[in-house]
Amino acid sequence: MLTKLIRSGFQAMARRTAVLACAAALAAFSIVVHAETVVPTKGQTPDQIQKDTTDCQAQAKTAHDQSIASANAAAESTSEKKSGGRARGAAVGAAAGAASAQVQGNQHDNYDKVDSDVQQEYRQDQAKSAAAAGAVVGGAKQRQSRREQEKAAEQQATQATQTAETASKQTYSTCMTAKGYSLTP
Repeated sequence: MLTKLIRSGFQAMARRTAVLACAAALAAFSIVVHAETVVPTKGQTPDQIQKDTTDCQAQAKTAHDQSIASANAAAESTSEKKSGGRARGAAVGAAAGAASAQVQGNQHDNYDKVDSDVQQEYRQDQAKSAAAAGAVVGGAKQRQSRREQEKAAEQQATQATQTAETASKQTYSTCMTAKGYSLTP
């Protein structure tokens, strides 16, 4: 009788050890780590526990991947690479420079007495200077906008990762519970 008791205790301990070893191996090799302890509630064998754990981890990985894919699709649809900041800045600068040259010229009494070609050349020189400054300002604004977009994209990626991890954990937990296991953190 004592021998039977020792043998059954040894078998139960060996079974628990095998279950824990399988769970540890699966958790170590899983992309999405689930830190819960799996406790069988229906007397599942170590092989069945391993199979169920693998199946539920596959479902959790699928949920994780789908969540990341949908977040990436949403991010791609909202992100636009804006270009032409320097060109827009140069155009605005040239127009402002020409208008400023005309106003400045009108403030001088002799401006009207100067040949129209000279007036045109003066306005063009002022427009060129202002266009160069506008290109610099436009480029700076474009770079600033790009940095802000990259920061927003990084925040969205962090949030998407957290959402995907939550979906993965919930899917894993639901699956294991449905297969007759109790999960403890």
